[in-house]
Amino acid sequence: NIATLLLVQGTIQFALGILAEAGLSYVGLGAQPPMPSWGRMLFDAQTRMVTAPWMAIFPGMAIVVTVLGLNLLGDGIADILDPKSRRRR
Repeated sequence: NIATLLLVQGTIQFALGILAEAGLSYVGLGAQPPMPSWGRMLFDAQTRMVTAPWMAIFPGMAIVVTVLGLNLLGDGIADILDPKSRRRR
C-alpha cells in the first residue's frame, strides 16, 4: 500500500525539485554559469527576448513539459497501482 504513495510522492517531489532549482538559478542562487541550468538560461535570455525569443521559449517549454510529464506520470502510477481508485467496469 505504501509503495504506491511513495512512487507518486517521489515523482511530485522530483518535479518540485526541478522547479526549485530553476527558480533559484533564475535569481542567481542556484547553479553558477559553467553549469547548465534551465533557470539560468531563462535569466540570460531576458536581454535577447526581442531579437532571439527562442532562447527563452525552449528552456521554458522544457521546464513546463518536464514538470507536467512528471505530474502526469505520478497520477498515472496512482491510477494503475491503487485498487481503490480504479473505476468499475
